[in-house]
Amino acid sequence: MSDIQELEASIIKALRGKGYKATPQRIAISRFALRNHDHPTAQRIYSDVKKVYPTVSLATVYKTIQILKEVGLIQELNLPKDQTRFDSDMEPHINLICLGCGNIRDFEDPAVREIIVKVSAAEEFAAIGQRFDMYGLCQSCNQKKAGQPIRS
Repeated sequence: MSDIQELEASIIKALRGKGYKATPQRIAISRFALRNHDHPTAQRIYSDVKKVYPTVSLATVYKTIQILKEVGLIQELNLPKDQTRFDSDMEPHINLICLGCGNIRDFEDPAVREIIVKVSAAEEFAAIGQRFDMYGLCQSCNQKKAGQPIRS
């Protein structure tokens, strides 16, 4: 079975497991949200899926995102400027969030998982998720602002 077939099978299972029909629109929404690693907004998901399924509604996008969150396939990132983005990488990592252009990159390192294990053990805390965000300027934005101090 290919990666795409496995992804679609897990999407269908997640939707049906919550009692929802696995419509082509919901599968397309889920596929886009789960395969897109630049942390899309609901509006971006809607715009992309609408190209293939012109009758899809923004409400269907939001409901499908809610289902994906409930089953643990994506997490919601509430960011500065009241922006909400979605992250399909559920493994421990750091989100590098550029305050200049708004891009988000994932930084993965075994040390992140080690921190979670260390803190959980020290505090007798049963972690069921994580989210680490770092805010700053990406290399491109930092070069544009060269000579200006970086605001925290």
